[in-house]
Amino acid sequence: MTHEDERDLTALLERLRQEHRDLDAAIEALTSVAGSDVLQVQRLKKRKLQLKDRISHLEDELFPDIIA
Repeated sequence: MTHEDERDLTALLERLRQEHRDLDAAIEALTSVAGSDVLQVQRLKKRKLQLKDRISHLEDELFPDIIA
C-alpha cells in the first residue's frame, strides 16, 4: 500500500467515524422524543451498524494484526 493510499483510507476512515457519531446523536435525539418514527430509528441503527462494519474493515487494512 502506498503512502497516498494509506492517506486516502485514513481520511475515509475519519469521515465514516464522523458519520457514525452523527448517526448516534440522531438516534439519541429521535428516541428521546415521544412519538418518534420507529421505522426511521431502525433505519438509522442499521446504517450505523453498516458503518461500524466498514470502519472495522478499514482499520484492519490500515493496522493489520501482526502475529509474532
